[in-house]
Amino acid sequence: MKGNKLVILGAGESGVGAALLAQANGYDVFISDYGHIAPQYKEELVAHDIAFEEGKHTSSKVLAADLIIKSPGISDEVAIVISARGKGIQIISEIEFAYWFTSKPIIAITGSNGKTTTTLLIHHFLQAGGYNTAIAGNIGMSMARHVLANDADILVVELSSFQLDGIVDFKADIAVLLNITPDHLDRYDDDFDKYVASKLRIVQNMSAGDLLVYNLEDKELNNRWPYIPPELTIKTCSITKDTDARVINGDLIFGPDADKTAIPQAALPLKGEHNQLNLMAAITVALAYDIETEVIIKSLSSFTNHPNRLEFITEIDGVAFYNDSKATNVEAVYYALGSFDKSIIWIAGGQDKGNNYEQIKALVEEKVKAMVCLGLDNRKLISFFSGLVDHVSETKLVEEAAKMAYHYAAKTDVVLLSPACASFDLFKNYAQRGEMFKKAVLNLKEKVL
Repeated sequence: MKGNKLVILGAGESGVGAALLAQANGYDVFISDYGHIAPQYKEELVAHDIAFEEGKHTSSKVLAADLIIKSPGISDEVAIVISARGKGIQIISEIEFAYWFTSKPIIAITGSNGKTTTTLLIHHFLQAGGYNTAIAGNIGMSMARHVLANDADILVVELSSFQLDGIVDFKADIAVLLNITPDHLDRYDDDFDKYVASKLRIVQNMSAGDLLVYNLEDKELNNRWPYIPPELTIKTCSITKDTDARVINGDLIFGPDADKTAIPQAALPLKGEHNQLNLMAAITVALAYDIETEVIIKSLSSFTNHPNRLEFITEIDGVAFYNDSKATNVEAVYYALGSFDKSIIWIAGGQDKGNNYEQIKALVEEKVKAMVCLGLDNRKLISFFSGLVDHVSETKLVEEAAKMAYHYAAKTDVVLLSPACASFDLFKNYAQRGEMFKKAVLNLKEKVL
């Protein structure tokens, strides 16, 4: 045991999961949340007699810790975290702590975009192949809670950069590196290299015999080959290159031609080149577990992605509405815009995270006929895109955004909510933004038809 007195900062899913696991393993646990603790988590803490505080961090209690688990949403620059580091208290993530108490195989997935979709696909394929798996990490239940429940033989773990920042010994048996593009730079001193280093921590403890699934299409990943341990087994994916997993005439091809596995384009359930890469990565993992091609193809027909990811909502008089609220960075918008061959009315905006829109400039000029900015402060978007798009308007109301977009649209056009920004200026999170947009579109349909 690495110190008996444990303090957990943050009482969300990861913090409470860590508290339950720690208590079960003999730690003296105290949990501190600077905000308000959600009722369901407070009830759990009370039921398990775990001491907690909310609305403050009491320094005398927090800094008495032998070990601190910091929830991923808490910045390293928070005063209590700086004080703890100054005292030499070890600070780790819930992912790291949960790893100390499990020997189960771990499949870890990270990337700036596509993490959740790929995680869900891997879990779906493995379950179809008869494996008992659980999803943990950045979606679903915390890894700590799954470890405590001992409810799976394989853990499929989605990891954000913030979670990876807090690992020490955590080791994946299979890691999937999807892409690295600028995101969350406000948490990394506007230094892209610091963000990249965070993502690459996923491979830092891997060793010979472990598998890394790697996207050859991603420029930043290709620039980081020297940081990849050479002893790993590496399987690469590409749309344009002839490699381990590739695209030929829309079909996904795996392995050498003499012994290839083919997944026909007609079986693929998701739109866009980015999802071809997500599917290739997930199928590569499934093949590593010897799941038969027929099982994979059959399971594709029953796969349902999480909401807010290029999610088709409805058509109104020939205009198709899509909810891509999860697209909170520029790279995600690039893939979303590239998924359509029709004119697009683009709804964007929110809390900027240091975005550089040059990457999508040509694509917007080619495809976007009108733009609706949905946010409290739209000046950066309006300044950049006003000369590229014929019509640019703004609003702070999601209902108004849907109406404006429909007004600009002609039959067969696409209205796409793909914000490129975080949601916290107007919404609780990206999921609430997506749900409110869907509701607004469906209400609009009732009025129009």
